[in-house]
Amino acid sequence: MADWPKSDSVLFEVADGVAWVTINRPEARNAVNQAVSEGLAAAWDRVESDDDIAVAVLTGAGEVAFSAGADLKEMAARAERELPSHLAKGRLANGEVTKPTIAAVNGVAYAGGFNLVTQCDLCVAADHARFGILEAKVGRGSPWANQLGWLIPPRVAIELLCTAEPISAQRAYELGLVNRVVPAAELRSAAATLAAAIAANAPLTVRAGKAMVWATAGLSPAEAAAVADGIYQPVYTSDDAQEGPRAFAEKRPPRWQGR
Repeated sequence: MADWPKSDSVLFEVADGVAWVTINRPEARNAVNQAVSEGLAAAWDRVESDDDIAVAVLTGAGEVAFSAGADLKEMAARAERELPSHLAKGRLANGEVTKPTIAAVNGVAYAGGFNLVTQCDLCVAADHARFGILEAKVGRGSPWANQLGWLIPPRVAIELLCTAEPISAQRAYELGLVNRVVPAAELRSAAATLAAAIAANAPLTVRAGKAMVWATAGLSPAEAAAVADGIYQPVYTSDDAQEGPRAFAEKRPPRWQGR
């Protein structure tokens, strides 16, 4: 794309309101190095700022790996003794992407790759995909997994963290970490179908739904109700809130404006 002057490490395309973000290092099992991290940060900036984008899909190139995690060769060369700063930066990592995001997991999602999956709102996985937190095998840390005990049962989270043994796509589905498991050949179409269903809906309502789920986790019922009311207030006062009932009454598809 002419307006995507980044490296080839991250590819970006938009079709029918859906942004497709692809980690493009198949020769390194799509490991996240500095270039990938910077490319992903730029991609999420574009997703958030582009009004033509309603939802984003993150995937990896090839059929072997979504992402095997941080690039350990680059890490070894730097002899890092702290949390790699570039792995924790960007809108997605900071919860600043208001539009729904889907991880289309086309292979292994290990360590930092697993991190990217947990940062996304939804997940579609190929049946051969595997998920693992491998840091205990290489003496590194996984502070990014602090939300895992909310996404899956705490005892399962502890097992993943302490054994460093991966789980299958089917097991991840059973735990609620994955929304759909499909044959590898159907992964893109399944992700596209899910993305299209989201993109067809009122954008303000969609973003509010995502925001409410993340913002109310762990709150009491009364606290959650107050937070939810605040999140949805702009939806009720929007032009789209008038357009939806009007389109229903006129028996036509709604024309969402996002305002």
